[in-house]
Amino acid sequence: MTRSSSPAATPPTSALDTPPERPVFGLIEAAALGLSAMWFLAVVAIFVLGGTPDAPAAGWSDILLRIVAVILPVLLIWVGAIALRSAQVMRDESQRLHAAIDGMRNAYIAHAQQAASVAEPSVTRKLDEIAAATRKTETALATFHTSRRDRPMPGIATTAAGGEVTDQGLLALGTPAEDLAAPLPSGQLIRALNFPETAEDEEGFAALRLALQDRKAAQVIQAAQDVLTLLSQDGIYMDDLRPDMARPEIWRQFAQGTRGRAVAALGGIRDRSSLALTSARMKQDPIFRDAAHHFLRRFDQMLAEFEEEASDTDISSLGETRTARAFMLLGRVAGTFD
Repeated sequence: MTRSSSPAATPPTSALDTPPERPVFGLIEAAALGLSAMWFLAVVAIFVLGGTPDAPAAGWSDILLRIVAVILPVLLIWVGAIALRSAQVMRDESQRLHAAIDGMRNAYIAHAQQAASVAEPSVTRKLDEIAAATRKTETALATFHTSRRDRPMPGIATTAAGGEVTDQGLLALGTPAEDLAAPLPSGQLIRALNFPETAEDEEGFAALRLALQDRKAAQVIQAAQDVLTLLSQDGIYMDDLRPDMARPEIWRQFAQGTRGRAVAALGGIRDRSSLALTSARMKQDPIFRDAAHHFLRRFDQMLAEFEEEASDTDISSLGETRTARAFMLLGRVAGTFD
């Protein structure tokens, strides 16, 4: 289940590339200039209009003190104005950054939904066709086996020419078709659990068609398809995950019933975003939670039977499939490996 590239995936970065132009002389500067002018008018009123003509000549220290007393308030006014202007700039930049991040997230979610809506119908249609063909085959086999007769037909001898009776096993009436089918090869099961790469992946669809004829494998595949479809709605795709692969003996221990720290390596998913989204969906969406627990049970049952006959190479290959990655992700969120 791969994603197709789309122009909608391009994030809207225009808000960051072209910041709005700000006036050099704004309201803050105008207020600071007005306060400075008022201060200078007050100084003139105090030192010029209110002074006494017969006052003694001031020394250098008095002159310097007066200059500082006049200039210092003006400097404080403009320092405050600069601080307010910087705070306004930072606030505007923060708002633009939040808007750009929201736009990128919305574009990503829209692209994920568009990709799912484009890719899912063709694969689902093929799976429905395969399921319909499987049901027809099983119905035909069941009809054939249940129409057999145990009694000999009239006029047909039941003994051989030499008088020997041929002992042939008879099939019980109503035997399910899956009990008569040959066991599914490990390679075909692994290929089916990885799902077809594209709509033109004939080998993948052939393995999937063969696996759907096996009742237990079909249950795991259908449960995996459900959770993969639900995860794709949040933009979580198994191809994007790069888990830490566990050794085959750890898979065997889990298949044999071991739980806890001994099998914690199976939860090798480290993608924090996928873990957070899956955990939130698990808590808030009861449909997703039921589908996830159903899938975990089916995979656990399949793994217990698969481990008995599989080699270490088969188990390693199984751990690299999309279905196994979904098991690692959901199992870690659900606390299966704790």
